Amino acid sequence: MVPIGNLLLLAIAVLAPTMLFWLIVRVPRFVDGLGAWLRGRRGPTPTAPPIEQLAADLRRVHHTIADCAPGTPAVRRRAAREAYDALLVQACAATDVPHHLDTLPDGVDREVERLRVEQALRTAGLSVP
Repeated sequence: MVPIGNLLLLAIAVLAPTMLFWLIVRVPRFVDGLGAWLRGRRGPTPTAPPIEQLAADLRRVHHTIADCAPGTPAVRRRAAREAYDALLVQACAATDVPHHLDTLPDGVDREVERLRVEQALRTAGLSVP
């Protein structure tokens, strides 16, 4: 008869590599699954900048437009207005304010829409100039 100690050592010698391989394969999957579960509990990650950053950018670009001297190139003024409109569209999306800035051509109608959107954003609680 084989002593129990030798049988135990044989079982450990045969099973240890198998268990070690299983742990090497399964532990990273477990850790990845745990990380994904924890990330899911935190909620979705934001895709847009924070509303405070949008408000600060709106104020900065508005001051850039207001400070354009008479000799400022038209390209620079237009780029600043387009950047301001893009920021207004982002702010509208963040606060659920309807707008038509992306459909109106340059001109009086777009200026009126810009003023209406600014007022609607102020009403929604955003600090815009």
